[in-house]
Amino acid sequence: MKTIAVGGQMMKSQIAQIINTYEGGEFTAVVGSDFEAALKVKTQQADYYFGCCATGAGGSLAGAIAILGYSLCMSVSLPGKKPVREDIAKGLSDGKKAFGFTDGTMEEAVRLLLEEITKQ
Repeated sequence: MKTIAVGGQMMKSQIAQIINTYEGGEFTAVVGSDFEAALKVKTQQADYYFGCCATGAGGSLAGAIAILGYSLCMSVSLPGKKPVREDIAKGLSDGKKAFGFTDGTMEEAVRLLLEEITKQ
């Protein structure tokens, strides 16, 4: 069972619902502020952090970057840039733990992240 801490500024309950009902693997979501969610990853109470905002970088990852450090964080999508499976796979293989994405790509980003985490 993998635990995903959901932070960021937008769509937390929708992200948690997708995680909790994902059929490709066993996941559970815990929702909190961006700082609470990042701390769960830092203290190994969660395996990954997902955050959403309008830009995919600022409000989605600011708390995670502050707590986990930039090297463990990755923007999966930005305005005008959709999530790319190969980029996500590389980020995971490089040890990234926190992922930010835009509200417009939330469903696709979460699905791709869960699919690639399941393969790890």
